[in-house]
Amino acid sequence: MTTTTAPSRTPSAPPGPRRMHLAAHFPGVNNTTVWTGDPVGSQIDFASFEHLARTAERGRFDFFFLAEGLRLREHKGRIHDLDVMGRPEAITVLSALAAVTDRLGLAATVSATFNEPYELARRLSTLDHLSGGRAAWNVVTTSDAFTGENFRRGGFLDRADRYVRAAEFVATARALWDSWPADGTARPVAHQGPHFTVRGEFTLPRSPQGHPVIIQAGDSAEGRDFAAATADVIFTRHSTLAAGQEFYADVKGRLPAHGRDADSLKIMPGVTFVLGDTAADAQERAATIRRQQVSPQNALVALEQVWGVDLSAYDPDGPLPDFDPVPDSELAQGRVRIGDPKAVADRWRALSEAKGLSIRETVIETTGRQSFVGTPAAVAEEMAAFVAARAADGFILIPHLTPGGLDDFVDRVVPLLQERGVLRTEYEGATLRSHLGLPEPARPAGKG
Repeated sequence: MTTTTAPSRTPSAPPGPRRMHLAAHFPGVNNTTVWTGDPVGSQIDFASFEHLARTAERGRFDFFFLAEGLRLREHKGRIHDLDVMGRPEAITVLSALAAVTDRLGLAATVSATFNEPYELARRLSTLDHLSGGRAAWNVVTTSDAFTGENFRRGGFLDRADRYVRAAEFVATARALWDSWPADGTARPVAHQGPHFTVRGEFTLPRSPQGHPVIIQAGDSAEGRDFAAATADVIFTRHSTLAAGQEFYADVKGRLPAHGRDADSLKIMPGVTFVLGDTAADAQERAATIRRQQVSPQNALVALEQVWGVDLSAYDPDGPLPDFDPVPDSELAQGRVRIGDPKAVADRWRALSEAKGLSIRETVIETTGRQSFVGTPAAVAEEMAAFVAARAADGFILIPHLTPGGLDDFVDRVVPLLQERGVLRTEYEGATLRSHLGLPEPARPAGKG
C-alpha cells in the first residue's frame, strides 16, 4: 500500500472543522481484497452484506456502496480463478438491506449502457420508497463487446457515445421521477432522443427524497464533465494530497457552467486503511496485507494485463520483461483497460531498475490505492486534514476483508473523528440527501 504523508492545513482552509462524509464499499471486486490468511466471508451470503452495512450504520456513514459485474472477468480465455466468486444483482441486495438498516444510504452501481431508463428508474424509485429515501445510483458506462455478449444487442455502443447515452439516460430517468406532481396525478412522459424513446406514465409517485442520489465514477475529462453536469457525488481516486486538490479544484470549477455551486457535488475518493497500535506496527501490517493482495500469481496476472501476453514462465521474484507490450491484446477481458500499455511498461521498468525491484515488488508498489496507514489517532488526523485542505469532501472506504474489514475503523477511528467534530455523532435526517447536505431536487415548472 502507498502511505501518504499527513498534509498541513492550507491557508484557504476555513476556520473550524469541515464535515467529513464517509461511505463503505463492499469488498471483492478490486485489487485490495485479501482471500487467504485472515477470516474471509462469502461474497454472496446475505449475512456478509448485512454485517458490513450494520457496521457502516453504527459508524454513522452516509451510504453503503455496491459495485456491479455484468460478466465474470476472464484471463487467457478462462474465468479468472483469482477473482471474486459470484456477483449478485445490487438493487436486490440493497432492497433486503433496507429492511435491516434505518438511516444508511444504499448505493447501487448500474450500467447506463445495458439497461433502459423506464425499467431502472422504476427499480430505483421502488428502493427509495422502501428505504424511506435512502437510494443512490452509481452511473457507470461500458462499450466493450465482451460484456455485451450477455445482452441481446451485444457490444453495440461506440466508446465515443457512452457518456452521450448516459447523459440522456439520467435525464430521462429524472423526467420519469418528476412526472407525478404534488396533486398525486400521474402525467405522461414523452421523450424522444438518439438513444431512447419513452412514451407513457410512470407507475410510482415522487419518492421520499425527490430523486435517488446520482453517483458517478471517472477521472477522464469526459467523466469530469459528466459529473459536473449530472452527479451529486463523484467516486474517484488520487494518490497524493496535491493530486486530490487538483482534481477537487478542477471538478468544482466546472460546476458554475452548469448552474451549480460547489456544495452540490461531493467528491469522495476510494481509499484503504491499515491500523496499528504504533506507526511501526501499522507499517508492518500494511506490508503484510500488500503481499497477501499481490500473491505471486496475482503479480504475473497484473503483468500480463500490461504486456498482453502469457508470462507464466517468468519468475515473480525476477526482473520485468525487456520487450514492449503487445498492442490491443485481448488476453484479459472484463477489466478496466490500461491506458497506454507501453507507457505503463516503461514506467514500471524504470521504477524496477531504479529501486532494484522484482516483478512482484513492482506490482505491489504501483497498484496500491492511496491509503491511510498508522495509529487510529494518526489516521483520523490525516483524513481530517485531507478534507480541510480541499482534497476531498470525504471518503469511500474499501476494506480488504469480507465482511469484518470495517470493524476496526468504526471501533477505533470513528470515535476520534467524532471528537474532532468532523463526523456526525447521530444522523440528523432520514434521507441520504440529508446526510450529504444536498437539497431535494426542485420540481420542474408545471409539476405541482
